[in-house]
Amino acid sequence: MRASLLAAVAAIAISSPARADQTLPARLAGHAILPAATFVLPPADAPRDFLLSGRFTGAGNTRTDAIGTIPGDTGAMHGSRPTGLSLPFIGQPIQGFSGIKPAADQPGTYWTLSDNGFGNRRNSPDAMLMLHRIRPDWATGRVERLETIFLNDAARRVSFRIVTEGSERRYLTGADFDIESIQPLADGSFMLGDEFGPYLIHVSREGQVQRVIDTRLGQETVIGPDNPALNLPATPAATNAFRARRSGGYEGMAQTPDGSRLWALLEQPLLRAGTAEPEGRFLRMIEFDVRAGAWTGRNLRYRLEEGATAIGDFNMIDDRRALVIERDDGEGDPGRACAQGQSPTGPQPCFPNPARFKRIYLIDLGAADAEGFVRKIAHIDLMNIQDPENLARQRGDLPANAPANRLTFPFFTIENVAMVDADHIIVGNDNNLPFSGGRHLLRADDNEFILLSVPELLRAR
Repeated sequence: MRASLLAAVAAIAISSPARADQTLPARLAGHAILPAATFVLPPADAPRDFLLSGRFTGAGNTRTDAIGTIPGDTGAMHGSRPTGLSLPFIGQPIQGFSGIKPAADQPGTYWTLSDNGFGNRRNSPDAMLMLHRIRPDWATGRVERLETIFLNDAARRVSFRIVTEGSERRYLTGADFDIESIQPLADGSFMLGDEFGPYLIHVSREGQVQRVIDTRLGQETVIGPDNPALNLPATPAATNAFRARRSGGYEGMAQTPDGSRLWALLEQPLLRAGTAEPEGRFLRMIEFDVRAGAWTGRNLRYRLEEGATAIGDFNMIDDRRALVIERDDGEGDPGRACAQGQSPTGPQPCFPNPARFKRIYLIDLGAADAEGFVRKIAHIDLMNIQDPENLARQRGDLPANAPANRLTFPFFTIENVAMVDADHIIVGNDNNLPFSGGRHLLRADDNEFILLSVPELLRAR
């Protein structure tokens, strides 16, 4: 039956004229901010060394115990601009929100997660993995953290050695997994998408790992360079066989409205087997059967636009249409871009690699073509958000001639999007604390959430 349906859809896609993607407006309806320097204490039964975080973020990832002695900066790609926050931190930072889903039984609240910590597995063994339930207050502009769940492997379901292997509770860290997407399931548990394996990770409502699931693309098991099954070769000339890129695992994961299926979407293109070249300018979207607990063998393709390098999040709005964040690697308003040959300095800061491509696409999974490419219906431009009511809480460092009734969302990583109601969506950034400065030239990004009125987008077909 499913095969016949897919064949019919493919035939329609081939015979019907293609409908062009269209740009639709987005209007700001709310803006709420969780300050960058927001921290939580670890659980009382966690190893005491989790009272500090970010100790391995300095040169060579060697341990630094002195609080606030490693200055945060944006890294070479973004001009190594100082962000004003220094590591190690006291406590665990509430940062790096990377995936969002409305809490089904608590209107106005959302499930989200903190990703692996400080950017890679080498520098994040003291960053605890957490899920959060939050409530943005659009009237006050504040974000309330209602609940935090620390992930653990007390049932010993993780097959490789974890950082807290010898402890009783076995809390998980950013050296174990890089969780980047979240879907609450009908029984109260969660399915999480990981980038290291890449894996799907099933955890209970209390955050305890139930199962770690390898990625299957047809008959192939897909692994990335941080998969613990790989060994460092004995000679520089030798290589490891993997197809998923580093930071190219499950950035987005959507769930069908009936809860029966998950679509796990890779962040970057897979590599062609045996090469360092991408298999194409498209991403794999792989179907998982929730009830059977297994991959179905079906996958679709998401084509990246010119100028885009990755996706940021992915959520269904009905049984066939979904929202996808598509972005470049830039950060900062283009109006404050560095001049040709200029590098940012303290007296003359600028954005060397400003944001240019930050969009949210509406796609149709039910209209895949003969090659499996999903159809893009329409998009909004996050660099051109209308703000006629002046609702923006902060606009950042802009050129003198910037329009007063426009908000840009110029962040390196924008990794949260979900439908709120028939007219609105919520969008949020991952602030990569303390390594991103897209809103301001010399200040660490906050965690920002925006409520957008996009009725034309949500009604597009």
